Amino acid sequence: MSGCWRPRWRPTSRSVSVTAAVLLDFYGTLARATAWGATHDQVLARHGYRTGVSLQGWLSDDGLYDGQEHHEHSRSRDHYRAWELARLRALARRAGVGPDDLDALVADLDAAGKEFTLTAYDDSAVALRELRERGVVVAVCSNWDWDLDRALTATGLADLIDHQVTSARAGVRKPHPHIYGHALGRCGVAPQDALFVGDSMSCDVQGPLNVGIRAVHVWRGDLDPPPLPAGAHRVRDLLELLDLL
Repeated sequence: MSGCWRPRWRPTSRSVSVTAAVLLDFYGTLARATAWGATHDQVLARHGYRTGVSLQGWLSDDGLYDGQEHHEHSRSRDHYRAWELARLRALARRAGVGPDDLDALVADLDAAGKEFTLTAYDDSAVALRELRERGVVVAVCSNWDWDLDRALTATGLADLIDHQVTSARAGVRKPHPHIYGHALGRCGVAPQDALFVGDSMSCDVQGPLNVGIRAVHVWRGDLDPPPLPAGAHRVRDLLELLDLL
């Protein structure tokens, strides 16, 4: 694309009121993956299996889905780890993997799922640092695994975050209202004093709005964004977020 692209929409320029805490999504908002390991289909193929099972279908049928409650699996790291492996076993069995190959294949699926490189967006550290300099409490609230802290460390953002809330430990996934309440409790603020920022319309905009938290949609794409619900704002990056506070 030649020239300097600008979307047809414009970021909101008016203030979003006094903000004591900013809650941010992680993936797609603060950081992205720049390299991936093998897909599930590729791992299965290495072991001589072919599957028509789509990853999306598996996620919705046997694994994770937005808004899910899984408190029984979030009692400890070991409980959550066992659930992760059980979901991979379910996928392997659906692909026709027999008992003799199951353990080795699940181990490979698990390893492949953790082979990715995370990189922070260029604006993330600058924006987080400025928020803290302004006295704003900064938290990350993400549908992530048990080790959100490791992911933040890998991106170089861990020291710029006051609190971390991951669905794996909270026992619920966005947009379940309880995860927002958990994040608010960690920050010690009321819903009306917080702002949620993220790239997902359901998890980071509508979900927070439903519990009384103001919301900002981050749209980094080149295409026209989806319509905003009433009361929400939109920015192209996290530097524009600073102008709203």
